[in-house]
Amino acid sequence: MQHFRHRLAHTEALPQMVVLGIICGIICGVVLGTFRLLLEMPLEQFLPSGINDDFESLPTWLRFCLPIIGSLLLIAVLSRVTPLGRKVGVIHLLERMAYHQSNLPLKNAIVQFFAACIALLFGHSCGKEGPAIHLGAACGSQLGQRLKLPNNTLRILAGCGCAAGIAATFNTPLAGVVFAMEVVLLEYTVIGFMPVMVAAATGALVVQFMFGRDLVLTVPAMNIQSLQEVPYVIFLGGMIGLLAVAFIYIMTKTLKWSQHSVLTYKSKLILAGVLTGGCAVFYPQVMGIGYDTISSVLQGELTLAVLAGILLAKCLLTPIVLGLGLPAGLIGPTFFIGAIAGGILGALGADVVDQEVAHAGFYAMLGMGSMMGAVANAPMAALVAILELTGNPNIIFPAMISIVISNLIARYVFKMPSIFVASMQIQGMDYRYQPLNQVLNRSAVGSLMSTNFVKADSVISCQGALSALENDPSWVVIDSENKYSLLSPGDLHTMTRQLAPHDDIDLLTMPALRLDTADIDEKATLQEALDKMSENSVEALCVLDSNQNICGLLTRNQIEQHYRQN
Repeated sequence: MQHFRHRLAHTEALPQMVVLGIICGIICGVVLGTFRLLLEMPLEQFLPSGINDDFESLPTWLRFCLPIIGSLLLIAVLSRVTPLGRKVGVIHLLERMAYHQSNLPLKNAIVQFFAACIALLFGHSCGKEGPAIHLGAACGSQLGQRLKLPNNTLRILAGCGCAAGIAATFNTPLAGVVFAMEVVLLEYTVIGFMPVMVAAATGALVVQFMFGRDLVLTVPAMNIQSLQEVPYVIFLGGMIGLLAVAFIYIMTKTLKWSQHSVLTYKSKLILAGVLTGGCAVFYPQVMGIGYDTISSVLQGELTLAVLAGILLAKCLLTPIVLGLGLPAGLIGPTFFIGAIAGGILGALGADVVDQEVAHAGFYAMLGMGSMMGAVANAPMAALVAILELTGNPNIIFPAMISIVISNLIARYVFKMPSIFVASMQIQGMDYRYQPLNQVLNRSAVGSLMSTNFVKADSVISCQGALSALENDPSWVVIDSENKYSLLSPGDLHTMTRQLAPHDDIDLLTMPALRLDTADIDEKATLQEALDKMSENSVEALCVLDSNQNICGLLTRNQIEQHYRQN
């Protein structure tokens, strides 16, 4: 096992990472399959229609009361954990990736599991994809932590879990891979792509074994009728881009207000329940995930008046309740909002032209991809998701156009970051990786550290120095009251020529090149090592094993040389 860990410290440990990716995918598939069972089975028994997302079949008074009851249950659960333990979702994942070396606590994942189940079972306007991403990433991180793997491995395993979470939720493994690389890992490398890919495929396979291969949405075969519709597709992308900007703006404003509000988290959750219940009285489609409503839109079954009301209610409600701290996801709601908006635009466009055009459901699919891509700043993941959900390659060309336009509107016209980055910035954090950080985070200190050293007391005899130099070490580690410094062996060899065999040598005062050191754990990445050197103003580190013994040495020069070569 120690050899396995040592191999993972290197960037080229591809076979080992693929094995870990498969294990991670299996674990994620089981966890998320259980999560799905806990959501679907109670709703199928409780809802009158027997359809697990059909809150519309409930009486009006129950639609109002159900989200409030859910908020009370959430308060009962969350009041038992600390404020740090309440941090969940994609934003929590990105925070742990950026500031805690991808170390995701098990407690937060457990809170996410049950809190998301409660929120969704009681009809709150949110999605299960964000919780699935957190749960999957936590599975990958916990796998690495339990096996005591290097921190550079934890980062990739968290990405594996993220991809497996999306694949298991949507049955879209490729979209899971792209989302993990595009949003979470922020890079495309072979060492990252391969294990993430096998984890997504394995996670999807486990869930298909449990539930079958049915797609999340029922999508009819649809095509663009002529190139004359391309300008309207561009127009749709622009409108969805504006809608995404409004979504991000409302949610960030609510987050800022919530952060400085005198209301407690309990009051905010009650407020979220009241708002959801109030909207559900008039538009019950806003409750829950809403896949049944999306399917109705894709089939063209809802009138324009109903669609307009649902769109307004969902666009205002979802970012507000999520900004108030509801522990659930926003990717599903962006799909919902995009589908409704696209369906409205498709129907309106068909009414104003006197020729055959694409079905309104076709524009609903374009709206789904455009909204997700603009809100999450994940255009490639959105495109692949739409392709996998429809199984229709004819949608690629128009989807590319609409997704690009919506992203341009959000990113470059209104300067809006993704909702995840915007939320982190409100909390005083950021999630941007420079090229140097990316290279150094791929390897652990074990991949570069020198093991060719010898330890010596601060005062030794000339004969003892000659014995220490017999194996031609790269460094002499001076141990002075458990404080270590490095001595150049060449300088010590020069000193031995000037003294008699029984003379003593003070290694801390003799003329020589010496480097002060700090300690670092052997699981740390090269980026952590560089940060440690800067923090302690030293040029070298002593790498400690699990028993707190020195197992290697690392200098700043070694790290800089590694970066130049990569």
